[in-house]
Amino acid sequence: MLENRPDQKESPTPAPEQNSQTKPSQQQAIKRADAHDNTLQHNEPVQTPERENASHQEDTSHQSRFKNLNLDDLSVDELNDIIDAFSKNKSPRRKRIWIIFALLLAAWLAYCAYNAFFASPQDTLTTNQFVEAVNQEQITKVVYKTQDSSITGVYTNSNDTSRHFKTYYIGHDSLQKLMQDHPTIAFSIDTSDDSMIKTVISAIVPTVLIVAALFFLMNSISDQNGRALSFGKARARVGEKSRPKTTFKDVAGIDEAVEELKEVRDFLKDPKRYKKLGAKIPRGVLLVGAPGTGKTLLAKAVAGEAGVPFFSISGSDFVEMFVGVGASRVRDLFKQAKHAAPSIIFIDEIDAVGRQRGAGVGGGHDEREQTLNQLLVEMDGFAESDAVILIAATNRPDILDPALLRPGRFDRRVQVDPPDIKGRKTILEVHAQNKPLAPDVRLGALAKLTPGFTGADLANLLNEAALLTARRHKQIIGMNEIEEAMERVIAGPEKKGRVMTEEERRTIAYHESGHALVGHILKHADPVHKISIISRGSALGYTLQLPEQDKVLETKNAMLDQLAVMLGGRTSEELFCGDITTGASNDLEKATKLARKMVMRYGMSDELGAQVYGEAQHEVFLGRDYAHGSNYSAETSKRIDDEVERMMRRAHERAEQVLASRKELVRTMVDVLLARETVEGEAVQALLDGKWEHYLQNHPEYMENDIDQNADTSVRA
Repeated sequence: MLENRPDQKESPTPAPEQNSQTKPSQQQAIKRADAHDNTLQHNEPVQTPERENASHQEDTSHQSRFKNLNLDDLSVDELNDIIDAFSKNKSPRRKRIWIIFALLLAAWLAYCAYNAFFASPQDTLTTNQFVEAVNQEQITKVVYKTQDSSITGVYTNSNDTSRHFKTYYIGHDSLQKLMQDHPTIAFSIDTSDDSMIKTVISAIVPTVLIVAALFFLMNSISDQNGRALSFGKARARVGEKSRPKTTFKDVAGIDEAVEELKEVRDFLKDPKRYKKLGAKIPRGVLLVGAPGTGKTLLAKAVAGEAGVPFFSISGSDFVEMFVGVGASRVRDLFKQAKHAAPSIIFIDEIDAVGRQRGAGVGGGHDEREQTLNQLLVEMDGFAESDAVILIAATNRPDILDPALLRPGRFDRRVQVDPPDIKGRKTILEVHAQNKPLAPDVRLGALAKLTPGFTGADLANLLNEAALLTARRHKQIIGMNEIEEAMERVIAGPEKKGRVMTEEERRTIAYHESGHALVGHILKHADPVHKISIISRGSALGYTLQLPEQDKVLETKNAMLDQLAVMLGGRTSEELFCGDITTGASNDLEKATKLARKMVMRYGMSDELGAQVYGEAQHEVFLGRDYAHGSNYSAETSKRIDDEVERMMRRAHERAEQVLASRKELVRTMVDVLLARETVEGEAVQALLDGKWEHYLQNHPEYMENDIDQNADTSVRA
C-alpha cells in the first residue's frame, strides 16, 4: 500500500466514560433531586399519591437525622458535611433573591427614567432667592406642601423665561403673610401625602440596592476564599443507587473478565458469606487492556450489579500546580468512600499518578510521587469493615510502580483483551439492537472481517454505517454501507478532492497489485480480501488482508511471508514502472521494525540464535529508559544490523521471484484496477488466480460495469 498503509488491527482510541459526583453525606438531598429529575424526564405532570407519601416519608427521615443531634459530640468534618448537605438547598432561595433584586432595580431605573425624560425640569432655589423673587414680582404661582414644607411653583428668570422651581420654607404663618403682601401670586396649600409607591421607590429602593450589592460582594469574596481552600477536595464523580445502573448484561465479548469481577460483586452484595470461610476479597483490581476494550464499562457494571456508590475519578485529577494538593485529594476521596461503604472507587488511567518513582528526569521527589505515596498508604490502611474496593484501569502496566502492584493493594490483575470472533459477534448484536439492518447483513460474517477490533471500534463501525445510510437517504443499513464504513474506520475517508494523473494512478495500481499477488501466492500470508487504488486518508491505495481465524501466536514462516508482502509494492514498481517512488515509505518502515523484532526480541535469527538483545520489553518510558544502556557490544550491534539487512534482502528477492514469473497476470490486474478502482470478494480471488475472463463470463454485470467505467474518462480522487 502506498504511504501510510493502514493496519486493520489498529483502531481509534475511545474516550473513557465518567460519572457524576457528590459527597456521601448528601445522599438524602440527592435522592430527592434524582426523583425530581426522573419525574421530569418521564413527562409526568402530576405527582401520584405514592410519590407524595414517599416524598413525605423521605422529608421526615431527613428531618429526623438532625432531630437528636448533639453538636458537642460532632467532629469538624461531620459539621462540614452537615453544612454542605444544607447548602444544596440554597440554590432555589438564592435564585428567588436574585429575582427580587432584579425587580427592585428595574423599578428604580424606571422611576429615574421617568423623572429624567417625562417630568418637567425644575430649578432649585434657596429660601432667600425665593423671597427675593417674590418681592421682585417674578413668582406667578406658589404651591406649599405641608408634609415636607416644600414649595413648588412657576417663576420668570432673568431671561424672561417661565421655569418651574422648588424650594423649602420653614414657617407656615410667615409664608402666608408674605403671600398676602403679594396678592398677584396664585397661592395654594397642599395637605395631601405622597403615595407609598413613590416613597418606596425614591427612598427605600436605593438603600436596599446598595445593601444588596454590598452583601453579594462580600458573599462573592467568601466563595472565592472557599474555592481557594477546596483544592484539596477530591473531584470524584459518584453514581448513587437511585440512578440507572450498568450491569453485566450490558457487557459483551469479554466473558473471562466478567467472570473475574463477579466475585467482587458477590462480596459487595453478601460479604458475610466470604468472611465465614475466612476468605478475603481482593482489595484492589487492576484492569489492563488496550483503549476501547471496555475497562470503564466493566467497573461501572460491578457497581451496578452490587448496587453501591461508585466513585469515579481520573488519575490526572489528583495533580495540580500546588504542592500537596494531590495527596489531600487522595485522602478526601478515600474518606468519602469509607463514609459511603460499601462502595467502589474507580481510578481511570491510573498510570498518570501511579508511575514508577525515581524515574523522573528532573528529580526524585516531585508532586506526583507524593500523591502516589499517599495512595499507597490509603490502600494499605483499609480496615476490614470498610468494604471499599479500588478498581483501576490502565493500558500501560509496565510503567506502574511495583509497590502499587504488590499483594494487599492490587491483588488481582484482569487482562481485558480485544474480543475474539465470537465476542465480536456478540458485541455487534448488542450495538445493532436499535439499528434497522438489511436482510443481507450477517453479523457473523462481519465479525470475521474485523479481527483486532475492540468494542469501541465495533460500535464506531455500526455508527458510521448508520451515518452513511442516512446520508444516502435510505431506510435500512445494508452490507454495502457497513463495508464502506469499515474502510473509513481502517483507512480513513475517501479523498475526493485529491486529483492524480493517469501515470500516478497506474503506478499505484502496480504497487497494490504487487502487494496482493505476493500475499496470494505465499503460503503463510493472510488471504487478500480487497484491493483498491482509491485514495483514503493518507494512503493513496491499499490492499486489505484478513486472517481466516483469530491468531494467538505468529510463526516465523508467517512473519517472513509478511515481510515479503510488505516489500511487494516496491518490488512491483522496480519491475514494471522503471523507477521507484516515495509511496513505499510506510511499507519499508513497518518491514524494518518487524525484521528487527524478529532478530532482537523473538530470537528468530539463524545467525544470532535464540537470544534477546536489549532489555526494552516495554514501551519507551522517559527517565527509566535513559537510565538503562544496551546489554550487548558494538560488534553485536553490527551483527544485528547485518541480520536485519539480510532478512530485508531475502524478502525482496522472494517478492521479485513471485512477480517476475507472473508479469502478464500483474498487467491484467493493473488494467482491471484502472477500470474498476476497487476489486473485492470473489472477484479478487478470480483475478489473483488468473481466471478473470472466466469470472466475467459467469458474472456479466461486471462486464457492464467495466464498459461504463471505461467510457468515463474522468479521474477519481
